[in-house]
Amino acid sequence: MHVMNGHTGTPLEEVDEMNTNSDTDDFDDTASSVSSTNSDDGESSAVQADNDEDEGAGAQEDEEDSVITAIMRARDKPNEKPPDVISEDYLVDISFHPSSDIIAGASVTGDALVYKYSVESTDLVATHELHTKACRAIEFSQSGDLLFTTSADKSIMVTDSATGKLRQFYDDAHEDPVYTLAVIDERLIATGDENGVVRLWDLREKSHVYSSKKMEDYVSKILTNEEARYLVCCSGEGTVTSFDIAGKCVHIQSELYEAELTSAALFRKETKLVVSSARGSLLFYKWGEFGLHTDELPWATKRAINCLIPISENIAVTGWEDGQIRATYLFPNKQLGVVGRHDLSVESLDISHDGAYIASSSVDQRLRFWPIAFFEDPDLLQVDKTSRQRHLPSSNVIDRSEFFADLA
Repeated sequence: MHVMNGHTGTPLEEVDEMNTNSDTDDFDDTASSVSSTNSDDGESSAVQADNDEDEGAGAQEDEEDSVITAIMRARDKPNEKPPDVISEDYLVDISFHPSSDIIAGASVTGDALVYKYSVESTDLVATHELHTKACRAIEFSQSGDLLFTTSADKSIMVTDSATGKLRQFYDDAHEDPVYTLAVIDERLIATGDENGVVRLWDLREKSHVYSSKKMEDYVSKILTNEEARYLVCCSGEGTVTSFDIAGKCVHIQSELYEAELTSAALFRKETKLVVSSARGSLLFYKWGEFGLHTDELPWATKRAINCLIPISENIAVTGWEDGQIRATYLFPNKQLGVVGRHDLSVESLDISHDGAYIASSSVDQRLRFWPIAFFEDPDLLQVDKTSRQRHLPSSNVIDRSEFFADLA
């Protein structure tokens, strides 16, 4: 799944403005920046905590009570969502249509499955038998007219999303299985394979127009911004590599990180690149300056973050190896809680064209939908940075005692 720009509605943007300090531009300027906090600050915090222990405990209880009240208020509102899909085959990747209530899934058997969804039903409306091996990535074009797929069979297919007719076929597009793809505009796409090769394709041409191998492991994520000057790629080797699209050359490659980099998304009006890792951390880069991350946000759990999407300029939703789907307010950092969950690892996330739902696919062979309108409630964002995990209304966890379960 590839999200070039998150689909966000006005209410969420208003919440961002209410909760973002206009004088604080960088994550490392806030007290929530874990990696850049110095020892003096830590000692001061510890002394302050000792002096104000009783007062702090009472304040935290009041804060937790207000959060519970907000969550329960959200639960009292209609929380309808499309029914889950239990697929015969694991859906490796998913993609919402950019303007219709349609979602497509890439199956491990090589098919593209297209569903029409509503709160009443989720119906399979088309099955496109495209690839001879597992379909690895699926994306709608920006107009929604085309459906792009890549596969372990090393091919790229371009299908008419309305008729299912094949519009273009790149056989042996790579020498290795094609792992990911990104739609740049109506004529340009980019793909990355399991061996670190990135290729740029112009749909008017019969072959790729640019190819580069700067990574020694699989390309996990490709994205660009609205300007489309740089193409940014994350890799299993632990690097972020950027390419100049117009110049068809390498821009810069980051220093090697100690874990696989699994996904990425843009925030703060495309000025911040946030990258997820297999160690359960988020890395922050300034857009255009990809040589070294400026901050790192580690999690208590060291499980892998498999996928990451923006649902607003400041809120990230992450899909985890432990089956959890978590929401985080990034600037400054506030852990908002659990949006939803699967029985097994979450492999793909996307957000609907109207911003009403997040969809997730998992190794448990379920495609699930999660309503996210409750993020419009500002009270849900007034959470202390040190507060523990809570379950948000979309997760359907009713037991109040489970709201503040410790992070696994």
